[in-house]
Amino acid sequence: MRWFTLSVLEQVTEPVTEPVESVDLLSEEEEQQPYPALAPVVFFCIKQTTRPRSWCLRTVSTWFEHVSMIVILLNCVTLGMYQPCEDVTCQAEWCLILQVFDDCIFAFFAVEMVIKMVALGIFGSKCYLGDTWNRLDFFIVMAGMMEYSLDGHNASLSAIRTVRVLRPLRAINRVPSMRILVTLLLDTLPMLGNVLLLCFFVFFIFGIVGVQLWAGLLRNRLYNLSLSVYYQPEESEEDPFICSAIRENGMLRCHDVPPYSEGGAECSLPAPSLGGEGGARDGCVNWNQYYNVCRPGNVNPHKGAVNFDNIAYAWIAIFQVITLEGWVDIMYYVMDAHSFYNFIYFIFLIIVSIYIFICYTAHYRE
Repeated sequence: MRWFTLSVLEQVTEPVTEPVESVDLLSEEEEQQPYPALAPVVFFCIKQTTRPRSWCLRTVSTWFEHVSMIVILLNCVTLGMYQPCEDVTCQAEWCLILQVFDDCIFAFFAVEMVIKMVALGIFGSKCYLGDTWNRLDFFIVMAGMMEYSLDGHNASLSAIRTVRVLRPLRAINRVPSMRILVTLLLDTLPMLGNVLLLCFFVFFIFGIVGVQLWAGLLRNRLYNLSLSVYYQPEESEEDPFICSAIRENGMLRCHDVPPYSEGGAECSLPAPSLGGEGGARDGCVNWNQYYNVCRPGNVNPHKGAVNFDNIAYAWIAIFQVITLEGWVDIMYYVMDAHSFYNFIYFIFLIIVSIYIFICYTAHYRE
């Protein structure tokens, strides 16, 4: 019995010693790697000590990032100096110089991507595409390659060329402090979901109120029924005369139309065909007095962009109001067409939006 127990213990202890030895061997191999934090083998055969990869690793870990940052700053300068409207076909000498710089910068970015892929590998947690910012670099380079490959094939490249504006974002990956700051800002976005939900709910309520009160009112115009045209102020077509219908209590009525003027002098005579026999010879006819019917037209202010006809356009108008850019014009349009007391809606909307912004800032600081 004692012999049987000893044999069982020997069988149990034998498999335990072998993995310990293998783990020690693996740890020794990892310690022998020049860069233990990186993948030991890439592309199934290239080790860290292999000459092409060792060169790439040595290049990436020394001065290469500083040169890359200088090239990114140079690219920002060239993108700012590019003026496509002055030379559409890019035949001027200055445009050709900028094009040569752009080609050289793209070539540098492509070589940088290849060097990093050889040094780090392509797929994997510690490889090139394992980092989010490297994926952005990869996307920018691939878009540039597509632009050069389609050049001369009568293809529209405007959408692809817009990817060039993302090149300055490559600087985020080169500056550690900037990268940490941007990462923290992106990490806080999910935490602001409740604030954004409250913002959406409040603006949805304001949008419904605006649609119920003012749908179609900003189309109101003063018409001359005999000519089937509506009155337009002489100053600007962007500032329409929005009248108030009979059933509404707006601020602008038919009698509020200013008299017609010629040469800086106001006209006051009626039209000859309507009883003013010979009166037009001693003065000028006030044609604006015949715009006397307020009814809905087909055009909203600012080429149809400002209105409350549906919830989508109401949100656009609300967004313009909370940005405090041109909100007074929208308020005056609504007051002219509906009621003087509509200013309460806009003042309350601005106060609520400021309150939500304060809550957003306080939540972000927490």
